[in-house]
Amino acid sequence: MLEQYQAQTKCLVALDSIIFGFDGEELKLLLVKRGLEEHGDTWSLMGGWLRPHEDTEDAAARILFELTGLSDIYLEQLQVFGAPYRDPVERTVSIAYFALINVADYKDVISHTFEAQWFSTQELPTLLFDHGRMVELAIDRLRYKATQHPIGFELLPDKFTIPQLQKLYEAIFNTEFDKRNFSRKILSTKLLIKLDEKQKGYSKKGAYLYKVDKDEYRKVFDTFLNFVPNGFMA
Repeated sequence: MLEQYQAQTKCLVALDSIIFGFDGEELKLLLVKRGLEEHGDTWSLMGGWLRPHEDTEDAAARILFELTGLSDIYLEQLQVFGAPYRDPVERTVSIAYFALINVADYKDVISHTFEAQWFSTQELPTLLFDHGRMVELAIDRLRYKATQHPIGFELLPDKFTIPQLQKLYEAIFNTEFDKRNFSRKILSTKLLIKLDEKQKGYSKKGAYLYKVDKDEYRKVFDTFLNFVPNGFMA
């Protein structure tokens, strides 16, 4: 039995994080420049290596914290990438995860160990290895999840307006929604609690602030909400 294990070719296991953020206007991706000589002008997803006695979920969370200072955020496994020559240096299998954060909450937390920078998902630079494919699949997954589940709230601050929420969903889907339909659909979910506060500085009247009803959020998160139906679009 042991001989079968010993006869197998060993390979490295990497974990790559596709970190999405929302700055109030655009859906963004956090990338890093690692200074690899052969890829001097190429950007990379943040990532690291699986340790011998480590669970993959724990490793993904650890690496994310070590590189960004981020913890207790939404993190979901996307897919395993194992093409034989995806990494020309060594046979490496990568487990990709995607994370969702609000850019403003963490703008001063991101580690300066590497040259990290936010990029609009509409204007991404050249990415290392198969990281571009990882990002494409992560955007598809994010859109699917945002359609069926209230996952978009993970990208917002604790208090937000309906227009801010609409701006987020327009950034995720790269389209525009009808304001009345959007507001009606969002409020019908019963996921929001209207506050007695208004956003200041954007108009004379101001827009009311809302927060997520966390109890309702937990109840419906794994249910099939049809959160953004086809009729939702303008």
